[in-house]
Amino acid sequence: MAASFIDKARITVQAGNGGNGVVAFHREKYVAAGGPDGGDGGRGGSIILVVDDNMSTLMDFRYKRKYTAGNGGDGQGKRKSGKDGEDLVIRVPRGTLVRDAETNEIIKDMSGQEPFTLCRGGRGGWGNMHFATPTRQVPRFAKAGLPGESHDVILELKLLADVGLIGFPNVGKSTLLSVVSKAQPKIANYHFTTLYPNLGVVWVDEGVSFVMADIPGIIEGASGGAGLGHDFLRHIDRCRLLIHVVDVSGSEGRDSVADFDAINEELRQYSPELSERPQIVAANKVDIMEEPENLERLRAHVKAKGFTLLEISAAAHQGTRQLVGRAAEMLSVLPPVTVYEPEYVPKPPAADSSAPLDIRRSDDGTWLVDGPWLQRLMGNVNFADYESRMWFDKTLRESGLFQRLEEMGIQDGDTVSMYDWEFEYQR
Repeated sequence: MAASFIDKARITVQAGNGGNGVVAFHREKYVAAGGPDGGDGGRGGSIILVVDDNMSTLMDFRYKRKYTAGNGGDGQGKRKSGKDGEDLVIRVPRGTLVRDAETNEIIKDMSGQEPFTLCRGGRGGWGNMHFATPTRQVPRFAKAGLPGESHDVILELKLLADVGLIGFPNVGKSTLLSVVSKAQPKIANYHFTTLYPNLGVVWVDEGVSFVMADIPGIIEGASGGAGLGHDFLRHIDRCRLLIHVVDVSGSEGRDSVADFDAINEELRQYSPELSERPQIVAANKVDIMEEPENLERLRAHVKAKGFTLLEISAAAHQGTRQLVGRAAEMLSVLPPVTVYEPEYVPKPPAADSSAPLDIRRSDDGTWLVDGPWLQRLMGNVNFADYESRMWFDKTLRESGLFQRLEEMGIQDGDTVSMYDWEFEYQR
């Protein structure tokens, strides 16, 4: 039944790999072997997230779970670089939290306007034109491109609304939203009418408006996952103010005080912080109220807990303007909608250094080192950072690379080339 609204999805994203550099020479008089002119590989495409206000669910991610950006093109002769891979832009609803699938830590809260690069494309490999030196005039090697970043992430939608309508199913929340805003939720006379949240903009006065969300009816046990459970309780997290709609008509034999306490207990069990959120209690269906004492009992109970109670009839448009006016008044002094700060800290890349590396010596004496795990490792190292370089050096030593180089006869001052990075070997 809840399948019509999707507010959580797990996807895999893979940025494009960098293109390979090329070995090429051009013909020029008095230049050895014509001179190196192999171009660089293109950069791999990145995975970029952008907010799309026309989207209200994560339905698009229900059937497509893997997203891959374009690879960079290989370099060419005549110093021509390969074409950069095409970035892949993924559109998400405003309010989507991006979490690391392994740790559940927040990577990014997609609540603003700015795009977010989730995975960066791999750098293109250098062509042989980069490796020419006065003593190495004919470099016959180029470098492969580096792999793009990949990540398993969970997308979780938390609606960006100022006011959340809460209460049991069928108490009139959808009707209230339709009356005070231009939202048109589907309304019918049965439980669990609303299977997904509806948003509406409520206009109060010139320059005064707010966003209201009709949260699907909460039932007892929702905090433990019963009914629609956590699927929709999470949407109240960002709301600055809650309007608690209670049916006081007695038409369904419900006890308004018991209903009020049950919903607040569900909020408390789901999130103690959420249960402390400011509330206005809207006593709905007063126009068809059978026993006025139900309203008075609720009024006394609510007053004792420090909440404001307003009498309304959403269907008859009675008291609704006073309700939204009171909500606007309270919102004017409440903190802004919550934007979650990132928690995720990327871990150092895992490298299975047990696999052997390919080590060979070029005609000019340069030591060339290649291998899949080294390629992945270098794609994630920031060589501008001292600690990153030290960690990279430690990983190479522990892999036995330096020992192998010494066994093969490397000398102090020899050049070691790893993809697009070169260094002078020192024992």
